[in-house]
Amino acid sequence: MAKRTIPCPQCNQPIAADITRLFDVRENPQAKQILLSGAYNLVQCPHCGYQGQAPSPIVYHDPEKELLLTYFPSELHVPVNQQEQMIGPIIKGVLESLPNEMRKAYLFKPETMLTRQRMMERILEEDGITPEMLKAQQERINFLQRLARTSPEARVEVIKQEETLVDEELFMILQRLIQSAAAAGEEESAQVLVGLQQDILENTDYGQEILKTAQEQQAAIKTLEEASKKGLTRESLLDIIIEAADSEIKLATTVSMARGGLDYGFFQLLSERIEKSSGDKQAELTALREKLLEMTHEIDEAVKEQEALSSQALDEILAAEDIEEATMQALPAVNEIFLEVLRRRIKKARTEEDQARLEKLQKVASTIQKVSAPGANIELIEKLIEAENEQVVNVILEENSDEITDEFMQFLMNLLNQTQGQKGNPQTAEKLQQVYRQVLRFSMKRNLAAEA
Repeated sequence: MAKRTIPCPQCNQPIAADITRLFDVRENPQAKQILLSGAYNLVQCPHCGYQGQAPSPIVYHDPEKELLLTYFPSELHVPVNQQEQMIGPIIKGVLESLPNEMRKAYLFKPETMLTRQRMMERILEEDGITPEMLKAQQERINFLQRLARTSPEARVEVIKQEETLVDEELFMILQRLIQSAAAAGEEESAQVLVGLQQDILENTDYGQEILKTAQEQQAAIKTLEEASKKGLTRESLLDIIIEAADSEIKLATTVSMARGGLDYGFFQLLSERIEKSSGDKQAELTALREKLLEMTHEIDEAVKEQEALSSQALDEILAAEDIEEATMQALPAVNEIFLEVLRRRIKKARTEEDQARLEKLQKVASTIQKVSAPGANIELIEKLIEAENEQVVNVILEENSDEITDEFMQFLMNLLNQTQGQKGNPQTAEKLQQVYRQVLRFSMKRNLAAEA
């Protein structure tokens, strides 16, 4: 990505823009996702207010699938010979960046794509994406691109026209777009996309449901926080849970956050309430007890599963030649459960006087402690990764706003870069990417509010 002066696609006035022409999967594992998402080369014209994608020649390279594709936008009205002069140096740079053993025949026969749509189809063909799947996704991407080109005051009308496309898949696409733009450092593009997301949330029935869910979760969290300040007891927790029982969202949020308080004494207290009640109230409390037992069982099973995963991750670290490097790579998976497993292992090694294993375990612990420096708030990152959904992440960010510093953002970005391309734990890597996107969005919103 390079800063270039280009003519505005609408008014032709010169504007400065971050323009990416080469998408090389070998150099950047996110390149494919960025290109497919359309979250690149987005500009905002200070002269006419245009918001959208700036046309630019593109070269796409994926050595694993032996793909070298080129695309030159027809709207640039550049003769073919000049197109080759512009694209040629980019392809030459790709070739020169490769070691000799990777310089294969496909590099000398780049495939020319006549349209950007055909380029995306060609890339997706290699992933086994069916035309039907591609059509459904493309309809939603086209909607978002149209929305990005629409002035803010006219967006509501466009959203209402295409509301049938607003569903979980659309928001997943939007999340990937924002994530890709953020990971690529394209803050302007990420900002535009965040604005689109907010407009869709506020002006569709589906979006209103998401906002309602977020509000109920935040209300449940606030109730627990206020009770904790006064001194949370089993009695007060039971009152809170009974009051939250009329909402599945509030109840699930409360139980997940206060699982430690739902112990034997809590259920004994609930049973006493049931015995003292009668009629419909007794039936309601009995049903609530069964539901709470089921929910806590599911939480406990999830914790057991997490303990098993943490134990496996720790075994892999200990088996590595470079324990410090392996620990750094596994940092996204380091949470309170992992640390507890580590503490138990250290205690056991000391009891058994297994000095060799103790030294390895202590090296893991010391490596984790090293990153617990200013900006490297592992506990906060752990909370963000473990958050159930975006709404909970936003609540955590609001509560820890002072911790979201430039140093924290840099550390989180470095952590993200370490996980990209790794094969060990793709789910954790994906979650960390989502967290980084939301933290970046939160930081941008806060900065904009401060400037207003």
